[in-house]
Amino acid sequence: MNTPPNVFSPWCLGASLYMPAHRFDLMDCANGEKLQDLRSMIFCTEDAVSQSELDSSLRHLGLCLQGFRDTPQRFRFIRARNPEVLARLLDLPDIEKIDGFVLPKFNAGNFYAYFDQLQGTAFKIMPTLETRDVFDLGAMRELREALAQEAIFARILMLRIGGNDLMNLLGIRRPRQMTLYETPLGHVIAQLVTVFKPYGFSLSAPVFEYLDDTATLQQEIRLDLAHGLTGKTAIHPTQVPVIEAMYSVDSDDYDMAQALCQSESPAVFRMHDAMCEVATHRQWGQDIMDRRHYYGESLVLPGYTELFIN
Repeated sequence: MNTPPNVFSPWCLGASLYMPAHRFDLMDCANGEKLQDLRSMIFCTEDAVSQSELDSSLRHLGLCLQGFRDTPQRFRFIRARNPEVLARLLDLPDIEKIDGFVLPKFNAGNFYAYFDQLQGTAFKIMPTLETRDVFDLGAMRELREALAQEAIFARILMLRIGGNDLMNLLGIRRPRQMTLYETPLGHVIAQLVTVFKPYGFSLSAPVFEYLDDTATLQQEIRLDLAHGLTGKTAIHPTQVPVIEAMYSVDSDDYDMAQALCQSESPAVFRMHDAMCEVATHRQWGQDIMDRRHYYGESLVLPGYTELFIN
């Protein structure tokens, strides 16, 4: 029996596209009149907006909110600049028309400044891990315990990994034709996965900042998936179909996932020349089922996608 995807599964966001909050066509994008195939978008009041533009951007966003229409399967978030800007956003009329907030530079120091304001609301939250605390294993474990509080955990959609901010702290930038996993950030991503994923948190993958290297983007997404990451932020609309095509599921993997999720399956069985063990592979199988629900099955063999997407 196929298990339906989780309600508001992190997979439903796909390749979230960041766009500045002062973007002139923001309302058209929010309502699907532009970028019709976009699954989720994040209106940014932080890095994409200069301090001198902040007030006008918030006014523009507030006016646009009035014209937001219901858009099933099209999710809209706002990246608050800081807790003070979050307070201003929560005071906007029609703010309930968005699905939630991205909380940048998130750590123990601003934890309650953010979450005290969000008590009693229905907004989903995506804290971004992008400060020097991320390099401190003890600090990440303490943050996990704080986020695991029942009332807070229930509103966490996923944790975002802020790759460029973390690279900036190291004084480096990802070289061209190289995935993040070939830089010091590869170790950091792996550590975040092992700290948070066993406790039920989903994590999204950092951005890929080059627009002229589809092959390396695809290789990085393969590694994102191998690390158990869910979704990848896009920096340009042209990246969205490339990213989401990589989320389609290989037919062999889907066959195995279906079998693993069936109650009558034996404890251990062979399929497609792979050992399938319900006790250790079922969670993977459910993840594959969720991905397949949103992105379908692959039409080409893994490893040959570049020939069809470039």
